[in-house]
Amino acid sequence: MPPLADVTFGDILLMVFEIFLFVVWIWILFTIITDLFRNHEMSGWLKAAWLVVLVFIPYLAALVYLIVYGSDMRERQLRAQAEAKHEADHYIRAAAHTSPADELHKLHELVEKGALTEAEYDRAKQKLLATA
Repeated sequence: MPPLADVTFGDILLMVFEIFLFVVWIWILFTIITDLFRNHEMSGWLKAAWLVVLVFIPYLAALVYLIVYGSDMRERQLRAQAEAKHEADHYIRAAAHTSPADELHKLHELVEKGALTEAEYDRAKQKLLATA
């Protein structure tokens, strides 16, 4: 490596660009490996073969994988995101669940404070009892 005084601005820009490309390359590899393990239609032997090829011929293997399985990768990613969202929503609903009696009590307190009229209270009560 040249002494620090001999490093030019162009050398620094080139090094930053090389680091950027390396990070992108690692990101692509992790995306492919994640997709390999997410693909339930592919056999274990085929997954192992893809991993070996990715280790020994990384650029060509990644390019071929993206060409062959690119559209399927998107489908699996969208499906995984939808499942994660559904599970999170289900957990939030379960954790924040209150009974209809609690909701009626809150509505009654709002009527006593004057924040709701009797007509609004009756409508909210009917809606709450209809969903319970």
